[in-house]
Amino acid sequence: MTSNTDNLRIVFMGTPQLAVPVLKALVGAGHNLVGVYSRPDRQSGRGKRMQQTPVKEAALELELPVFQPASLRRDEAARNELSDLQPDLIVIAAYGLFLPEETFSLPRLKTLNVHPSLLPRYRGPSPVSTAILNGDAETGVTLIQLDEGMDSGPIVAQLTTDIGPDEACDVLADRLFQMGSKLLVDIIPAWSRGEISPEPQDESKVTITSRLSREDGLIDWSGSAESIARKIRAYHPWPGTHTTWQGKTVKIISGKSISSSFPEPPGTVVSLDDGTGVTTGDGLLVLDTLQMEGRRSTTASDFVQGYKDFVGSRLGL
Repeated sequence: MTSNTDNLRIVFMGTPQLAVPVLKALVGAGHNLVGVYSRPDRQSGRGKRMQQTPVKEAALELELPVFQPASLRRDEAARNELSDLQPDLIVIAAYGLFLPEETFSLPRLKTLNVHPSLLPRYRGPSPVSTAILNGDAETGVTLIQLDEGMDSGPIVAQLTTDIGPDEACDVLADRLFQMGSKLLVDIIPAWSRGEISPEPQDESKVTITSRLSREDGLIDWSGSAESIARKIRAYHPWPGTHTTWQGKTVKIISGKSISSSFPEPPGTVVSLDDGTGVTTGDGLLVLDTLQMEGRRSTTASDFVQGYKDFVGSRLGL
């Protein structure tokens, strides 16, 4: 493998749109990308057409070689193919597949992973959602040297940022990976020269996030308006937040909490001077954007115009 730090052979691994800025930052910095790994294409939409991953699309536009093994743990031929690329460094950003030890230890500069939280806080699959849901004032991005655990490798570098008061998960996640791409490009030269000593994570401060499911998005109107508003931001766009009305599902796409109170029980839709709200266990959730099951999303004012009996009804029953 080459020892020239100005022409590192780098393999990148990522799948969703969030990972694309990291790939493009590496290319923009002049690095030699000898391979891009992404999860296999999947069927999507009503027509069940095969959909390329965003990282694959970006790599093909950049005329980079793409590899899409279903598993590196179980596919010896895929591991050998990666080994033949002779990478000096592997970079991972939201790849979605686990790497066996023989793979992440293969490069002489090991494997770096971009994780959107301030590790050891929020290891696991939903760090951005969890930070918003918990009402954290700040979060960040961490570069770790990959090991056999889940986001447990030693810390190479970190950046911290405030969480905006109205920042939804998709916006914050995109910003964190943009930060991570810049941090990665900035540290690679020093990392390649052996000038950075990764620090072990403090195991006493570890918190673990869980994989989200659609059921997590069900709104409990007996909670506080503030916690519900955080949930809406934390779960946008996936798994989304929803309630029931007249036996159908209504998605609450955006809304904000205010301290006003009404005597009606939680979940009651009320008319406001400048909009529509829902009573909660503490405060009021002002509705901004809704989506009736099987329909397109719409503003709360248009929704109320289309469903005259919405105001005064009770949600979640």
